[in-house]
Amino acid sequence: MISNLPRDLAEEVLSKLPVTSLRGVRSTCKKWNNLSKNRSFVMKHIAKAKAAAKNYHRKEFQVVMMIQYRVCLFSVNLLNPSIDSIGKLISLDDADRVDISKVFHCDGLLLCITKDRSSLVVWNPCSGQTRWIKPRNSYHILLDRYALGYEWKNKYSLRSYKVLRFLDNYDSSVNVKRLLREFEIYDLDSDSWKVVDVNPDWDIQYHQRGVSLMGNTYWFSQEKPPPLVPGEVGGDISDIPDFLLCFDFTTERFGPRLPLPFHAFYGDTVTLSSVREKHLAVLFQQCGAYTVKIWISSKIEPNAVSWNKLFLAVDMKPLTGFQFLVSGGSFFVDEKKKVAVILDKDRGKRRPTRNIAYIIGKKGYYKQVDLGESIDAGCWPLVCSYVPSSVQIKQAAPP
Repeated sequence: MISNLPRDLAEEVLSKLPVTSLRGVRSTCKKWNNLSKNRSFVMKHIAKAKAAAKNYHRKEFQVVMMIQYRVCLFSVNLLNPSIDSIGKLISLDDADRVDISKVFHCDGLLLCITKDRSSLVVWNPCSGQTRWIKPRNSYHILLDRYALGYEWKNKYSLRSYKVLRFLDNYDSSVNVKRLLREFEIYDLDSDSWKVVDVNPDWDIQYHQRGVSLMGNTYWFSQEKPPPLVPGEVGGDISDIPDFLLCFDFTTERFGPRLPLPFHAFYGDTVTLSSVREKHLAVLFQQCGAYTVKIWISSKIEPNAVSWNKLFLAVDMKPLTGFQFLVSGGSFFVDEKKKVAVILDKDRGKRRPTRNIAYIIGKKGYYKQVDLGESIDAGCWPLVCSYVPSSVQIKQAAPP
């Protein structure tokens, strides 16, 4: 039987399998389950996956998508446009019964927020390691924002992974509005939360998803409007300063306001994405104007950013006839092929609604790829780049 192969030969054969096949490998027999968790095997498997991912001229590449509360690996071919599910990544604990509502990527690790927003888990899909994180007091179901990053521990590039949780909103669930402000960091090394003192003069909308680059997380942010004076009519909130904001996980501080290559008004769509985990891409679509514009940074640091000239501009009115919603528009770009892939829903007359990948490029290039039925109208498809990682998730000490 193939399960009786010598260890060296079995390791060589199994290391050629895609990451999504490891779930089946581990359920085949106890011997293969132990082998697939061996560090030698994991390193060999990851080295081959990274070599394939760095092939810049490849026809296909892989991304992680969250669709219908499931996290899956997809193969993307932009020459003959197709986006195909390769399969589920290695299971979370009881993954077939765990619904995920948000996913964030950093250095090969995923931070997953459960659908009921009551639990967090840091997950290495390649090794199958997970770390469920208990709240310091409790999680706020509706208003929490999260980010995953790391601190550079020393000159040998050892990294300490951390989770940022924050909320800064008025709670409208009570008769008298009260300010909820909590900023705290969970350190995976020490298995502990600590409170961070932040008094922000900026606001990050709940639907904005931060993007991690080189251990730090960036958000589209706006200046916080002044508080209303009782009896006075509120001022115009449609035209307030906007900027890029970074949280530095090494200093555990938010950086200065960084410039954007545009100015957004209320109702405009703005989303962020990473490019080869070295640069930041920003998508902007003005409300009612339909044209999608995308820029890519030439330099990005917690305290400084500069932008290349406009990467792509496409008028979507004759193509889709609608604006990507502010809560949608998750995207990624292929620099070489000069195209962008934007995930959203089909908001035409078809019922039921479908999840769609809109592929746009220069000179009117436009394709659609159907990603399947959208069962839950409130679940927007999300995408992030992914390269398998050998990072070992430090486990919490037993109580």
